[in-house]
Amino acid sequence: MLWKNSRHPLDLAQRGAIMGILNVTPDSFSDGGRFTAVKAAVAHAVRMVRNGAEIIDVGGESTRPGASPVSAGEELRRVLPVIRELRAQEPEVLISIDTSKSFVAEAALAAGADIINDVTALRGDPAMAGVAAACGAGVCLMHMRGTPADMQRDPRYDDVVAEVRTFLDERLAHAVAAGIDRECVALDPGIGFGKSREQNRALLRTASGLTGANPDRPLLLGVSRKSFLGGSVEDRFWPTVSLTALLRAGGARIFRVHDVRPNCDALRMTEAILSGTSD
Repeated sequence: MLWKNSRHPLDLAQRGAIMGILNVTPDSFSDGGRFTAVKAAVAHAVRMVRNGAEIIDVGGESTRPGASPVSAGEELRRVLPVIRELRAQEPEVLISIDTSKSFVAEAALAAGADIINDVTALRGDPAMAGVAAACGAGVCLMHMRGTPADMQRDPRYDDVVAEVRTFLDERLAHAVAAGIDRECVALDPGIGFGKSREQNRALLRTASGLTGANPDRPLLLGVSRKSFLGGSVEDRFWPTVSLTALLRAGGARIFRVHDVRPNCDALRMTEAILSGTSD
C-alpha cells in the first residue's frame, strides 16, 4: 500500500503513519490561538517530528463545528511563513496543507507542502483537482455532510456506513478522472464532520470496510480530542490513544492527532503485536 506525494512516497503496507496537527488559527476547538506566531508554530511542529510524526498537517482555517470561513488571503498569511520555515528546518518531513481552496493549496505546495488535505473531497473548489494533479501532490479526500458552519445540525443518514463508503468510492473515481494518480489518494470518513456520536461510532466499528472498492488506498482517521469521545477536551487524551491502537488493528493506516508521542507509541506497539516481532 503506497501513498505517493510530491516529495517521497510512504509505504504503508506493514506500518501506519502519524500526522501531527498544526493549527495556526485563533479559533480551532482544541488549541486555537496557541500556535499563531510562526516561531511557536514551527517549534511545535519540530517537536512533533521528533516525537514520531511523519506528516505535519498545517491548517489556517478552522473546520470545527460552527466555524466561519476565512478569506484565501488570510489563510495564506497564516500558513505560508510556517510552511517555508518548517521546510527549511525539516527537509524530509511531509507537509500537508489543510485547505479547500485551490489558490491556497497551490501556494502552499510552491512553499514546500507535499499533500493537500481537503475536507470537501475536491467539491469545494473546481480547480483543486487540477492543482493536485499538476503537482503530483498527495490528496486526502474526506467525507463531510454540509459545511463546518452547519454540519452538526441534526445529521441524518439511512445507513451512515454505506453512504460514507459510496461517497469515498465516488470521490476517488472523480479524482482519478481529473488526472490524479490513484496512488496519491488517501480516504477519510470524516469522523465528527456531520455525524452524531452514534454515527461516528458506527463508522469506527467498521473502519476496515470504509475504503469500499478501493482496499489498496490508505484509510486516514482523525478522532483526536473530538467531542464524541465525551468529557472535556483534556479527558479525551486516553480515548484517542486507545482508538489509535484499535483502529490500526482494524486496518487504518494514517492517524491525524494532536498528541504525537503517545499515539505513535500505541501505533508501534500495536504493529509489533500484529506482526509478531519484538525489539
